[in-house]
Amino acid sequence: MVQRRGRGTWRCLVPAFLLGCAISHAQSTPEQLGPIFSQRIETPGVVAYQLEEYLLKRAPQLSTPTSAEAWTSQEKTIRARLLRLIYHGWPRAWVDAPPQFHEVGVIPGNGYRIVKFQYEIVPGFYSTALLYEPQPLKGKVPAVLDVMGHFPVGKAEEFEQKLCINQALRGMLALNLEWLDMGELRTPGDSHWYGAQLDLAGVSGVGLFYLAMRRGLDYLSENPHVDPRRIGMTGLSGGGWQTIVLSSLDPRVKVAIPVAGYTSLIGRVERPPGEPGDYEQNAPDFLVGQDYSTLTALLAPRPALIITNAEDDCCFRGPLVKPEIYDPIKRFYRLYGKASLFQFHEDTQISAHNYGVDNRQQSYRFFDRNFGLKTPSREIPVGSDMKTYRQLVVGVPKDNLTILGLARKMAQDIERPPIPSGAARAAWAVAERAQLRRIVRYHPISVLRPWRVADTMHNQLATLSYRFEMSNGLTATGIWLKAMQAPRTSPLVIVLDDKGRMGETAQNSAHIPLVAFLIGRDEQVLTLNLLFTGDASPGGRNDITNFAEMLEAIGKRPVGLEAAQLIAVARWGKTQWNPSRISVRAQGMRSQLVALTAAALEPTLFRNVGIRQGIASLSDVYSKPVKFGDAPELFCLDLYKRFDIHRLSVLAAPTTVDDRLP
Repeated sequence: MVQRRGRGTWRCLVPAFLLGCAISHAQSTPEQLGPIFSQRIETPGVVAYQLEEYLLKRAPQLSTPTSAEAWTSQEKTIRARLLRLIYHGWPRAWVDAPPQFHEVGVIPGNGYRIVKFQYEIVPGFYSTALLYEPQPLKGKVPAVLDVMGHFPVGKAEEFEQKLCINQALRGMLALNLEWLDMGELRTPGDSHWYGAQLDLAGVSGVGLFYLAMRRGLDYLSENPHVDPRRIGMTGLSGGGWQTIVLSSLDPRVKVAIPVAGYTSLIGRVERPPGEPGDYEQNAPDFLVGQDYSTLTALLAPRPALIITNAEDDCCFRGPLVKPEIYDPIKRFYRLYGKASLFQFHEDTQISAHNYGVDNRQQSYRFFDRNFGLKTPSREIPVGSDMKTYRQLVVGVPKDNLTILGLARKMAQDIERPPIPSGAARAAWAVAERAQLRRIVRYHPISVLRPWRVADTMHNQLATLSYRFEMSNGLTATGIWLKAMQAPRTSPLVIVLDDKGRMGETAQNSAHIPLVAFLIGRDEQVLTLNLLFTGDASPGGRNDITNFAEMLEAIGKRPVGLEAAQLIAVARWGKTQWNPSRISVRAQGMRSQLVALTAAALEPTLFRNVGIRQGIASLSDVYSKPVKFGDAPELFCLDLYKRFDIHRLSVLAAPTTVDDRLP
């Protein structure tokens, strides 16, 4: 029986009643294969530990400069490198555009007023801001860029309103920016994880987050009432992350107060999932060569106050992060003779993630001291001044872009040179293969030790279960199956599946009919779970997300790591089982991309790659949005800009690629 299910489906799906015939030589049944596939060769805890060790060995180390001059010089190099990463792929005209802030209304207040602004992040993508101005406003005054974290009502948050009003009443301009996916920008298309779609199209997703906050600093720097020598920045949670990133990379920020917003990579590894991180906090390559502790050191010798909460119910608890982002940084300030300008506060009054009154009062005192102001040390009561969300709405265009919408636009504009034909294709393939290696960060590895952990031998069917320990410290798992009477040099088929060999459950695993069919043809089969699939995964979706983004941050790519595992196991299997040829069957878009990448990198290793339930193009992740944690292999910086499914298939030659094989 032949059944077509569209592109990406095997032509022949063997019905259950024929399976016994298909594997008659081995006298095996689907009931026999189910328990075999149900074996858990590796546990999530072990995989997580391996990934933790892998990350810790590659975590960037904090510099040890011997003088202020040496660190000042090094600071410039680090800033330049990070800004190149942040602006990767962005049109220069967009990066260098002057701030576009358009006033749309004013709310009067007692001793201050609120000016509503709509501002452009990039063409077609607008955000909103509120400027709290002291009244009367004369001459040049200090200013603070107040940025938000993950708070659904955005700039209408009560603590944020109290913070900004108090800053205005103390003689400062306070510019409060809306944040992506919060407040007026809270739309499905603005999920931060869609920044990965920008990466895939060759545009650094973290650059959008950076431009969104930098526009506010641009505005303040050009405001005629702002004293450029007295510009500060502060924010809680995601606002704390924004504060450390922009303040460290833009010296126009003269005083920085990040609140419970970040830690080092080591801290994230040591406390999973206690230190969650959104996409932008661990963007691709962001932690190559430097860490958040380094970013903190980049503040020196400018005044900085690190605020944390002792019993934070979210993340970044004071006693845990202080040894990572404060203690080692004090020596950088001492190089400049400015140790008193670097301070740390730990709130013990509220056991929660907060910018409560204690933390706010610490910020008022610190800004006062460093801006030369003399205002009350206690917060000015402004509870009666609180506005509703609706009162603070500014408004954005109805056709306003979102992160996903912008990513789609950038992807649609991609143009690749045509694939040459004839004699020119060989030289093209060599150059393209080198480009692919760079993009997926492919580094060859080997099977260091194949752990044989289980076996079966029933009804003329032999199986061996393996834990493949790789030379880079990570593992994959596999089960080898072969009919006993099949020739020793039978072809080897490596079977990959996005859901792992067990599928949703072992009994409905797609492996069962396929493996039965292959064994019936006297072929050897290796059902292989690569990193992040099946029992080679550190856990569920959240665990995959956390580890995959940390790998991206240190310059690794899941697709490259998994392709390296597939190549290593295939090479090992070639010497172990001496097959006449090796082929791959991949089910699902993740396995499809890994298999095609491996074949394109090593085109003589595999005879054939067969695909089931794959995708016709990486553009599918834009038209039918896929989240990073559901398919981390797909979101590789620059991959879609340079390659697509068809291009990889051509590059794999002489390996043949067929999405309709049984």
